[in-house]
Amino acid sequence: MSDNTPILLTGASQRLGLHCVQRFLAAGQPLIISYRQERAEVDELRQLGVKCIQADFASEQGILEFIAQIKQTTPALRAIIHNASLWIAEDVADASAFMQMNNVHVLAPYLINQHCAPLLMQSTKADIIHITDDVIRKGSAKRIAYSASKAAMDNLTLSFAARLAPHIKVNSLAPALIMLHPDDDEDYQRRATAKSVMGTVPGPDVIYQSLRYLLDTPYVTGTTLTVNGGRHLK
Repeated sequence: MSDNTPILLTGASQRLGLHCVQRFLAAGQPLIISYRQERAEVDELRQLGVKCIQADFASEQGILEFIAQIKQTTPALRAIIHNASLWIAEDVADASAFMQMNNVHVLAPYLINQHCAPLLMQSTKADIIHITDDVIRKGSAKRIAYSASKAAMDNLTLSFAARLAPHIKVNSLAPALIMLHPDDDEDYQRRATAKSVMGTVPGPDVIYQSLRYLLDTPYVTGTTLTVNGGRHLK
């Protein structure tokens, strides 16, 4: 898979992102990742040769500083996978929470894509993948700001796919619940698995498999790949 041109994967120090990093490394793919907080997993990735850059995408300045570091780190990118995500509870109308989630889910991909497209153009194959959320299908009464920002991220796919074709493919991946937390009780697990016709919580490898499909297929751009176990059929 690898031609020694790195993939940039944001928000990759835990859970889904970390699993995908480990799978890409096993396939011999060089990686650059962003992370928000220092943790043992980040140090382990450094020891495995991953370039790890701390970044705060909740502010424009943090995003621009990250972009500057990317340009200093590599002359080319094979792909950019936007996995960084933020969820803030919306108990009351909160403009600050809305802006932070909008910055992470929309402004960061927008600026990174704009500034790093020339790095992608140096690769023989090039992709941008936005990881959004199945919630974009119908919105959320409880997570209005989160849902709106993820939907805007999905819309970036259409515009960037049109602008950057034919050399750079741009797609979205919209997962529903993929992993449970260790402290999720049996009742929550039962309700969660009942939401899809597949009746299961599949684990993180389905996301890696979906990323590989989007990276490897030569004729798909401007598309959202839904990974929700058939939730839309319930």
